[in-house]
Amino acid sequence: MPAKAKKGTGLLMVWADVPADKEEEFNRWYNEEHIGDLLAIPGVLSAARYVAVKGGPKYLAYYELESPAVWDSEAFQKFRNNPSPWAKRMSPRVIGTTYINNVYRLIFPSSLPQAFAATGPSPALQMGRMDVSPQAEDEFNKWYNTVYIPGYEKVPGCIKGRRYVAVRGQPKYFTLYDFQHENVPNSPEWQKARDANPQSRQIRDTVMRHGPGSPGVYKLVFPK
Repeated sequence: MPAKAKKGTGLLMVWADVPADKEEEFNRWYNEEHIGDLLAIPGVLSAARYVAVKGGPKYLAYYELESPAVWDSEAFQKFRNNPSPWAKRMSPRVIGTTYINNVYRLIFPSSLPQAFAATGPSPALQMGRMDVSPQAEDEFNKWYNTVYIPGYEKVPGCIKGRRYVAVRGQPKYFTLYDFQHENVPNSPEWQKARDANPQSRQIRDTVMRHGPGSPGVYKLVFPK
C-alpha cells in the first residue's frame, strides 16, 4: 500500500513578524493549539513551523494541502471564522506587525513523485515570492522549469524544487526548495548553479521582482 501523502498540490503559507514581548506566548499558542487544530481539518496533510535565517518575515507556518480548494472548504472556513479565545489574543492576524497569508497551487512539476509526497517537513526551506513582467511570463516559466530548478536540484543537500502560482494573495509566483540543511545556498555548488546559464542573470535582473523579505531561507523549529 502506498504511503499516505503528506504533500499535495496546494500550500497555505503564513508569514509573520510579532512583537518581541509576545513571541514566547505566540510560539506556545502555535505549537500547543493551532497546528493541531489545523491538522484535524480534512485535506490538511501536514504542517510545520520555520524561522528565518535569511530574509523574512521571521516566522513561517507551512501547511501542505491536498489541493488549494481545502482553503475554501466549509470545515476550514468554519474553523477560521470561529477562533478560540487563545487565538483571539495570539493569532498573527491580531498581533502580527507583518502578516502574509497566501494559498498556492502547484504548477511545476505537474505532479509530485510519490516517494517525495510521502515525506514530512524538510529540515530547511528556501523560497522566493515574485512577480514577473506579463510580456515575459512564457520565457520566465520555461527558464525556471527547464534551466533554473533542474540546475539547483543537482546541488548536494537540495532535495526538491517546486513552483506555485498564488490563488490567494500576492506576488503571483512562488518557488520552494526543500533542503537537508539551511546552509545549502551558501555552498560553492549552489553559487555555481545560480549563474551556470547566461540567461539566469538576465532574467533575474530584468524580469523578476521579489516581494519584501524574499528570497528567504528558513529552518525547521516545529515539530522538532
